[in-house]
Amino acid sequence: MAESRSNFLTRALGWLRAGYPDGVPKQDYVVLLGLLRRTLTEDEIRGIAADLAAQAVEPITARDIEEMVSSTVLQEATPEDVVRVSAHLAAGGWPLADPPDA
Repeated sequence: MAESRSNFLTRALGWLRAGYPDGVPKQDYVVLLGLLRRTLTEDEIRGIAADLAAQAVEPITARDIEEMVSSTVLQEATPEDVVRVSAHLAAGGWPLADPPDA
């Protein structure tokens, strides 16, 4: 099961890179990680935050991203934010439908 999750996380990072080929803009971090939180564990989210920080267009650390996410809840995202970020995820191949229970 752990190998399956690791493979899923690797694919998730690939989907993010495909959906955001020029890097994720700062204003999308909170919505992006909020959407990903629906299917990923907290450790996986931290791993993605670290990966995003390493590839950031603007200087930012994984801790900065985690603080942004913890200080802002997904409910504050506008419907337009969710649509915009969802479109980037879909462009990268992210399965937007909730996965079936494993």
